[in-house]
Amino acid sequence: EVQLVESGGGSVQAGGSLRLSCAASGYTASRGCMGWFRQAPGKEREGVATIGSGGITSYADSVKGRFTISRDNAKNTLYLQMNSLKPEDTAMYYCAADATYACYPRFSNFRYWGQGTQVTVSS
Repeated sequence: EVQLVESGGGSVQAGGSLRLSCAASGYTASRGCMGWFRQAPGKEREGVATIGSGGITSYADSVKGRFTISRDNAKNTLYLQMNSLKPEDTAMYYCAADATYACYPRFSNFRYWGQGTQVTVSS
């Protein structure tokens, strides 16, 4: 059974930083595409960043230059370093694994999803 467990969310003031983690079990993080998605209240889920098996990364325009996705294969863990946070980054953040056909944030074609971790940015 595949499990993805996110952690690292919290409340922070605008301009601050957070680092999200996603620990994977039953799935080898280096094997395929993994990503981060987010959903704010009343809004649709949107892709934030993805990382392919070869390490190629892709970001939504809204987070480019501020967020960095990375993966520690030895720990089987996915990360999202979030800097210069803005109130509009407030959302539930979800980890996803094993994209079926495309490894880009605009595609939510992932087989496995975590339960999410809340990020709240105050102005």
